[in-house]
Amino acid sequence: MRILVVEDDLKIAEFIQKGLRSSGFAVDHAKTGNQGLEMALAAPYDTLVVDIMLPVLDGISLIKKIRAEKNNTPVIILSARNRVDDRVKGLHAGADDYLTKPFAFSELLARIQALIRRVGNVTDPVNLAYADLSLDILKRQVKRKNKTIELQPLEFSLLEYLLRNRERVVSRTMIMEHVWDYNFDPMTNVVEARICRLRDKIDKDYEPKLIHTVRGAGYVLKE
Repeated sequence: MRILVVEDDLKIAEFIQKGLRSSGFAVDHAKTGNQGLEMALAAPYDTLVVDIMLPVLDGISLIKKIRAEKNNTPVIILSARNRVDDRVKGLHAGADDYLTKPFAFSELLARIQALIRRVGNVTDPVNLAYADLSLDILKRQVKRKNKTIELQPLEFSLLEYLLRNRERVVSRTMIMEHVWDYNFDPMTNVVEARICRLRDKIDKDYEPKLIHTVRGAGYVLKE
């Protein structure tokens, strides 16, 4: 899952990025509203976290411009403004949620996960499962045949993406866009390497094999 944080306060931005990355998300950062707008329209994101008081282009205007382009990516506003009128203004602009500063990272994370579940029509708020494979999003735990499998953060994010798109082919580009950061070098073979490592942990000692390569198209998780 890939998040764009549009925040000019570098300390807050670093705090959010560190927390999200440790939770398995790929995170990009924009320091100004116009930079955030350009990035939001250039690549697919699962959620946007947007401050209101931004240089060049404010957060409300940013959201309105994104919605004018028929971009329905979920948006969470972060703002020091806590008046009802401010929250209503933000929601009317097209935001899906509004969180006031200061905030607990655990609450921000829960709200992001709730928006992603809503958009992805995920009925279970905690678990993703397929065949004998299960992934607990909150506990960051993966099991196959009830045996716990230890994954690195990027491996966890990659498996989560495959599970959310189970039985659908996802291309290398789609994986890069949702699992890796904006500054990722597309010329490397890091996707293939991570898929190989994930297979070693998920499939090597189990039957049936679940992660398959579709030649010339990408990868699919299926029995």
